[in-house]
Amino acid sequence: MKQCWRWFGPGDQIPLDELHQVGVEGIVTALHERPPGTVWSAAQISERQRILRAAGYEWDVVESLPISEAIKTQGPEMQAHITAYKTSLEALAAANITTICYNFMPILDWTRTDLRAKQPHGGAAMRFDLIDFAVFDLHILQREEGVESYSEAQRAAAAERFNALSDDGKKQLQRNIIAGLPGANDSWSLGDVRALLHSYKGITRAQLRSHLIDFLSEVAPCAEALGLRLCCHPDDPPFSLLGLPRVMSSCADYSLVLNAVDLPANGATLCTGSLGVAEDFDGPAFVKTHGPRIHFAHLRNTKRIAGSDAARPDFFEAPHLEGDTDMVGTVRALMAEQTRRRAEGRADWQIPMRPDHGQELLSDLGGHSTPGYPLIGRMRGLAELRGLMASFGAHASEV
Repeated sequence: MKQCWRWFGPGDQIPLDELHQVGVEGIVTALHERPPGTVWSAAQISERQRILRAAGYEWDVVESLPISEAIKTQGPEMQAHITAYKTSLEALAAANITTICYNFMPILDWTRTDLRAKQPHGGAAMRFDLIDFAVFDLHILQREEGVESYSEAQRAAAAERFNALSDDGKKQLQRNIIAGLPGANDSWSLGDVRALLHSYKGITRAQLRSHLIDFLSEVAPCAEALGLRLCCHPDDPPFSLLGLPRVMSSCADYSLVLNAVDLPANGATLCTGSLGVAEDFDGPAFVKTHGPRIHFAHLRNTKRIAGSDAARPDFFEAPHLEGDTDMVGTVRALMAEQTRRRAEGRADWQIPMRPDHGQELLSDLGGHSTPGYPLIGRMRGLAELRGLMASFGAHASEV
């Protein structure tokens, strides 16, 4: 697999040219400054490529060309935003950038309640705690329907925890949940979130999936004609929060959507960490089922923690080879899929991957690293994954 690295643009604190020391082969990035629903111009794309090439890299994967809330809810601006999306795809194709990752998560692209949870070895990791999330939902956001999302025991635990929080603690929890990582929305207020929640009122899981299929029915044929590969990232975490539906949380969800728009351009981003929060996730089985349509891989691991709800477990970002996902088996399956593609003569036989959501280790610590995207933690993850790939690559006929 091609060993890539997520880079957040000129403001990223890790210099591009230093990534050669890490063994990085390609870059995953986006025009994060462009709001959803707007066009990425040829000039903007070219300028980003110029910066990457000056450091010795190509732009291998777009992550992400975001889907606007108007498209997800089929609001009044939907058609204009779809037109802008197609125009951006045309500009990316003209620049020979062919892999585009996106997601269809309502409002929040990801959710963690603690961005720097202390680990026994002295490092830090991002964590999700359902009771902490209930504190935000019930007592900070004060969502009217929130009471329906939690049991009596969970509501009581949330109230007790909220009362014990300082004002600074409450503000930090709010920032952790709605600020997002680099490249996500980092300026929403509670009022913004409430307004967005209102726009989803009455939209069921089946309807949201239908909206995704409608979007792909328009956009995937365009991508196919341009020689592009779209790949949908799974829900993170893979269960409902804030009463919002989730539609890409399992292998079965991907089957429904990929079969509904059955084109090679309509593909999957395999994120082993997001899907792996679900107890029944089987990484090798996912690759066996959807291998030909996997256009991009996020290789990270999560570890479930016994909490208040088996269906919505607490979890933290584990070291890449130490969480609940069978990373060894998943990498083995991905390498076998590459071998199959090469034998088939596919031009896109090599799957781009990146180590994702590393723990903060050593010089990452101290509050200066970007949560989820530290240098040392991702270096460790890439080194471990590179070892697996080297092993399976050397024994490809046995995979």
